[in-house]
Amino acid sequence: MERGSIEREIHIDARPEVVYEVVSRPEHLREWWPDEAELEPAPGGTGVITFGDRTSPDAHVVPVTVVEADPPRRFSFRWVYDRAEAATPTNSLLVVFELIPSGAGTLLRFTETGFREKGWEAAVLEEQYREHVSGWDHFLPRLVTYVARLVSAP
Repeated sequence: MERGSIEREIHIDARPEVVYEVVSRPEHLREWWPDEAELEPAPGGTGVITFGDRTSPDAHVVPVTVVEADPPRRFSFRWVYDRAEAATPTNSLLVVFELIPSGAGTLLRFTETGFREKGWEAAVLEEQYREHVSGWDHFLPRLVTYVARLVSAP
């Protein structure tokens, strides 16, 4: 099994401008992905995303650094790196949302890369890859559902 990248293509019934806001703005991110998001959605912007209650010792707080913000076409960030370090291609994973107009909607091309570059031992690489595949398979459909609610709201 290839564990170098995760790739998904999803059609969303909303214009790229709307989808871009949903994948890049903290107030939208927390509606479909993490429990909390603090992020400056501009190149070089940093922040954190939190899974779980931030006040709990079980919370998973992950640093994020925005790599590219090109509305309404592309938004990317690095994550899963040591908070004491700056994100680089060898110590983090890269998530890219590419938005392509498709009829009245948007084709979302999602990729997450960098698993092999992290230098994890095989068992850790396999576990992390499997967890991320499972996570994105859960969260990306929530993105579609959230956008549908958003565009249908009065």
